[in-house]
Amino acid sequence: MNNTTVDYADFAEYDRRQRAIERHLLGAFLGGLVVGLLGIATSGNGPDWLGQVYDPYAYLALALAVGASASGFGWALLTTFLAAVSTMVSALGASALRGQDAFAIIGGSPAGLNWTLALLVGLGLLAYTTRRDDAWGDVAAGAVGAALIADVVGRSTPGFIDSERSFWPGPALAIGLLSVALVFALRRNPRGRVRALAVSALFAGLFTVTLAAFVAGWIPLEV
Repeated sequence: MNNTTVDYADFAEYDRRQRAIERHLLGAFLGGLVVGLLGIATSGNGPDWLGQVYDPYAYLALALAVGASASGFGWALLTTFLAAVSTMVSALGASALRGQDAFAIIGGSPAGLNWTLALLVGLGLLAYTTRRDDAWGDVAAGAVGAALIADVVGRSTPGFIDSERSFWPGPALAIGLLSVALVFALRRNPRGRVRALAVSALFAGLFTVTLAAFVAGWIPLEV
């Protein structure tokens, strides 16, 4: 009887895990649809700062939330991909119905769309890795913060391809502070937070130096 009881408990736990995975898959899909449709609704409507903050940070936040809440690395990969694809499909479909240029909403081009998809999935996997309590978790948290800060720097720097004058200073400072706060929230102890912030500063600093060299013409690349 004792063995039978243990077996039933194992089956019950397995069933709970499967149901949790199903809910996570469904939530990722529905979340992507909602975020994509709201992106179309906010595009060109309301104040300028709303669209600048929503695109791309609402998409990035969805990828981070889905990846961090996944039950395994493989599930993080699958659910983040599902959320990103459903976001893009809903946004592209809604923009086509409204007679808008579909790629003007997300990515700017087919190549840009693929890059956006890869970026969202990569952030989702980093978010899942931040659940580790070791140095790799600290590096992942720092990389997440650096990616967000690098995007802020790129959009705030005059002369860069993604620069927007109205993005600085209000939206840029708000997103930058939230990025630092996110790094703190992703780590559970002071030592991990210090290491994660150091990684963020290092990666973001390298990106800023490279960007400055690019804008100054020291790096002879065509945009």
